[in-house]
Amino acid sequence: MNNGVSTRAALNQLWAGLMLEELVRHGVKHICIAPGSRSTPLTLAAAKNGKLAIHTHFDERGLGFLALGLAKATHEPVAVVVTSGTAVANLLPSVAESGLTGEKLVLLTSDRPVELIDCGANQAIRQHGIFSTHVTAFEDIPSPTQDISPVWLLSTVDKAMYQQAQRGGAVHFNCHYPEPLYGEEGDFSDYLQPVQYWQSNHSRFTQYVDAERNGVALDAEQWQAMQGKKGIVIAGRVAPTELVAIGELAQALGWPLLADPQAGGSSDWAGFDVWLQNEACRQHLLQADSIIQFGGRLVSKRLGQLLGSKNWQHYWLVDPLPAALDPSFAATARIQVNTVSFATLLSEHATGGNTSGWADNLKQASSLCLSTIQNKYTALNEVSLAANVMDWVSPDTSLFLGNSLIVRLLDMCGRMPRAATFANRGASGIDGLIATAAGVQRADEQSMLCVLGDTSLLYDLNSLALLNNVEQPVVVLVTNNDGGAIFDLLPVPDSQKDSLYRMPHGLSFAHAAAMFGLGYACPTTLDDAKQAVEKGLATAGATLVEVQTPAGESGQLLRAIFSEIKHATLL
Repeated sequence: MNNGVSTRAALNQLWAGLMLEELVRHGVKHICIAPGSRSTPLTLAAAKNGKLAIHTHFDERGLGFLALGLAKATHEPVAVVVTSGTAVANLLPSVAESGLTGEKLVLLTSDRPVELIDCGANQAIRQHGIFSTHVTAFEDIPSPTQDISPVWLLSTVDKAMYQQAQRGGAVHFNCHYPEPLYGEEGDFSDYLQPVQYWQSNHSRFTQYVDAERNGVALDAEQWQAMQGKKGIVIAGRVAPTELVAIGELAQALGWPLLADPQAGGSSDWAGFDVWLQNEACRQHLLQADSIIQFGGRLVSKRLGQLLGSKNWQHYWLVDPLPAALDPSFAATARIQVNTVSFATLLSEHATGGNTSGWADNLKQASSLCLSTIQNKYTALNEVSLAANVMDWVSPDTSLFLGNSLIVRLLDMCGRMPRAATFANRGASGIDGLIATAAGVQRADEQSMLCVLGDTSLLYDLNSLALLNNVEQPVVVLVTNNDGGAIFDLLPVPDSQKDSLYRMPHGLSFAHAAAMFGLGYACPTTLDDAKQAVEKGLATAGATLVEVQTPAGESGQLLRAIFSEIKHATLL
């Protein structure tokens, strides 16, 4: 068969099919597809493959975050297919997030053939390297031709996927497909001879071996010296199952455990972002000489300031990803290793020195802070909601936390349950949060509580469409304070706070819930909110629970809390 125009459509689909089959062998089980014509070879190949769960969305930005959520929950690479042009550009926010937090996205973007770039052709932009350094690897796949062996194609996929296996993040395959895009299949048996053995088995074409990856090692002498010191264990962004091993290590050492909201649980030292504003508490914690931190992307501003406030004798920062996670540049060792394996190894060699329990009196500070907030604020507002909402969640419900004000309130005022907890705390953007939560829920297939702010929901309103057919209970709890209330905590100019920062919108979400077929509740008391959330988490399908609060209220309440705690006797 010649390589003429008559075989183009068939050859396009053949190349797309080869790529998808090799991606399946690299662990891809889910593929997210947006509508488009230029992406037809990939779309039809995905439908034909039979081993891929196909997810669709009409909004490419939301599609990218849907894939991000699936990758978060499965810890596996997830493929994304979009057509050419600005459809590709809309993936950038989710790609930037995955580049920071390591979720494995496989971007299959469709492109015009090179001769149609920069000549005025429709829906053609410069897609080569469009994601810059936000991706782990980039491969520009030329227009399919029988002059290029399928060996090259499969090897190219393997090369990029190996880089992803080592470093995480997204890989980008930009695929140039010439027209025609639709047509009959052809006979390519001669062309496929070099990969005949690959077709007859289920192995990857190229086998990469890294015998030392994620090995566990321990400097026994240094570890023995650290245990004789006062220390702190910190749990940042870690996988849902990893906090148990980290907690066991902290207990074996007798050191305090400071758990970020993303850690999937809490400790007896909860609310540290508030009690660290008390100078006596802060100075007591600064007696520590050593820190072991698992995961990064810490929410607490006060904890971040404390980490950068002194030169620690030992500061081990542990994470399986190679990314830099030390904005204070205080870490003395950056250890890339499996979290559970390393925490378990440290626990096995922990002797519990004479400093065990040195920070136990800070448990009292934690208890006093949290009880003060709960007892003082009983009316429905964002502070009382953050202090109580996690008590309404059962252990088998997963959590998705929004950014900006709400995640800070949960860090300050609440005690997180032992539950699978997810967030987009890499770039910490407010875009794509609903879509990411939908992706997590599709992978987990269990009930979910998603908590976010009003501006975040407005930004990703289209993605409510991803929740209108969920079978498990999903509650989207939105705190509507009429704009960006986070700016009430920042020193922005008062005269321009509303017009240029908070940007009040005057909107509510009842009609949005109805438009996308979601249940809706708008409670006016804390008890009503509790009932709405608990009912939503007991009812199949998605429910939007909107808590409306006056603009500026949260900032006033938090300033009052900070002032009281700062001058209180907590120790």
